[in-house]
Amino acid sequence: MTAVRRGSPVPQRLLAAAVELIAEVGWDAVSTRLLADRAGVAPGLVHYHFSSVRALLRGAALAAIDAALADAVGAVRTGSDRAAGLDALAVLLDHLAPDRLAVLFAETLCAAHRDPVLRAALTARLRAFRAALAAWLGDCGDPAPQRTAAVLATAIDGMLVRRAVFGDRFTAGARTELRRLVGRDGCSPGDAPCGPGDAPGQSCTT
Repeated sequence: MTAVRRGSPVPQRLLAAAVELIAEVGWDAVSTRLLADRAGVAPGLVHYHFSSVRALLRGAALAAIDAALADAVGAVRTGSDRAAGLDALAVLLDHLAPDRLAVLFAETLCAAHRDPVLRAALTARLRAFRAALAAWLGDCGDPAPQRTAAVLATAIDGMLVRRAVFGDRFTAGARTELRRLVGRDGCSPGDAPCGPGDAPGQSCTT
């Protein structure tokens, strides 16, 4: 997630400030004054560029989540098989501003419970992410890609929440369990099929 840069246009500075503050003080504690101070702008500019603090927070959180989900889909697609894709995903989640991202995600989930507009927008994004995982799993020959993707996406959500609360990292054991979830250790050249419909050595890339 991008840090506040003083030379950036004001809306971008406010969005970056919102991402930082959501993770630092919590969604409901972010105020106009805090946003302005962090972005280095006059308080009046917050409401000049955004209809409300809530609208600014929604836009900032959803943009950060959009970027993270796009990176996650890209990560699994870079792997030569399911195991490699999951390893790439685990590395990505562990190294892209991991603590702040995990807290932002957890805070946004809680805020969505009380904000129907945010909930609808977040639901659409998570459904799209699950569909992208299902497409990847289908390319790997998973016999039930939609069901597997639903469980995998839920596991990722849970790991992010645990990261936010307990500081857990994506250990080797967690990676092994994710591999098991989507079909043993993935499909590699010369392997036996991972499941019904798999071809030996079938690639997960398109």
